[in-house]
Amino acid sequence: MNTITEPRSSKCDIARPELAEQGLRRIRWADQDMPVLAQIRERFAREKPLAGLRMAACLHVTSETANLARTLQAGGADLMLIASNPLSTQDDVAASLVRDFGIAVAAIHGEDAQTYYKHVAMALDHRPHITMDDGADLVSAMIFIAIDRLDLLSEHQKPVRDWAERFTPEQRKQLFNDIIGSMEETTTGVIRLRAMERDGVLKFPVIAVNDAETKHFFDNRYGTGQSTIDGIIRATNVLLAGRKVVVAGYGWCGKGVSLRARGLGAQVIVTEVSPIRALEAAMDGFAVMPMSEAARIGDVFITVTGNKHIIRREHFQIMKDGAMVCNSGHFDVEIDLVALKEESVEITPQVRPEVDEYRLKNGRRIYLIGSGRLVNLAAAEGHPASVMDMSFATQALATEYCVKNRGKLLPKVHDVPREIEEFVARTKLATMGITIDEMTADQKAYAASWQHGT
Repeated sequence: MNTITEPRSSKCDIARPELAEQGLRRIRWADQDMPVLAQIRERFAREKPLAGLRMAACLHVTSETANLARTLQAGGADLMLIASNPLSTQDDVAASLVRDFGIAVAAIHGEDAQTYYKHVAMALDHRPHITMDDGADLVSAMIFIAIDRLDLLSEHQKPVRDWAERFTPEQRKQLFNDIIGSMEETTTGVIRLRAMERDGVLKFPVIAVNDAETKHFFDNRYGTGQSTIDGIIRATNVLLAGRKVVVAGYGWCGKGVSLRARGLGAQVIVTEVSPIRALEAAMDGFAVMPMSEAARIGDVFITVTGNKHIIRREHFQIMKDGAMVCNSGHFDVEIDLVALKEESVEITPQVRPEVDEYRLKNGRRIYLIGSGRLVNLAAAEGHPASVMDMSFATQALATEYCVKNRGKLLPKVHDVPREIEEFVARTKLATMGITIDEMTADQKAYAASWQHGT
């Protein structure tokens, strides 16, 4: 496949250009299992709803994301893609996006924090009209700059601060006035964005794609469920049957992980802070207890809460020898890695690929999988393409909706319109060869009326 357009080299930072052919094969393989997105891409190519607009997307750079990027490009967007996680980037896919599709990419597998924020600064320098986020890092950087609080940027974020300091305080307040809106893909990101809205600092509308039923019902439950277990097994080759698997959090991701672990014969224990979700887990047949109890008996620990320090020093101290710990929440904060290091007398990295051994002061060993980052991407390939088909179809259509309603949406977090959800679901069913009933005119009238009795 020939290059479509040559991206400006200053907008690219990739590790292995020579892997482009391998990446192209992976992109094509994923595309076969993403028929809904393919249909949207065909329409976008005809109608060009994003023509003349610059986009910056901070997402996991995988073969599935590549097909979303192709769709946005087909719609006319001038897209720049950066990584939302240093261990999720597939270098061959990044190379193919640059060589075969002319999309600007700044993403390197294993990049350090300084490089990550250099790429965030590159995305800001693209001066986007629309952004797409997987964790709200891109939007957060924009907000810190817009409210002129560069002092809140950490030392790791120095490249972002350096970029912002090119402008005067007055210019910084105006930098992002042209933003039409942003799409957010994760639970963690939506939580951060709603906090910005509450604090009155959110400057533009955000579509909470994560909260769409076509995303969290399927991507979080079935995608995270399968890919998390896949990552653990690839990294450790452990037999889950008969082992006690502790799942921290019973949101949609936790439900999916718990179901898949039980399906493989594990004895699943759920920890929760929400009494409603804890009750649901108990009624779904899982053992429910505090982490302080689960830590003593668990064999494999999986955090999926979106919050920090779910597994802490006091938990490490009582874990059994050989306990395995991993995270499938968006950021690497759910496991207190500083405490784990402080409790250790010896650390042996990579006893297996993506598995580090921590020998504690009490002589016991704890195995950390995927460096505490998203285990399904650090140790596996992330969600299967067929489930990302729905999430990314919703992303693309939400972007189009945002553009069509430019200037009409308030600077707050918005839900995905119901008509988009139903279109994606119906189209997905059609690609699976499934048809469903429709209400008759009489049934529609009955459902919409209050005048009919029992």
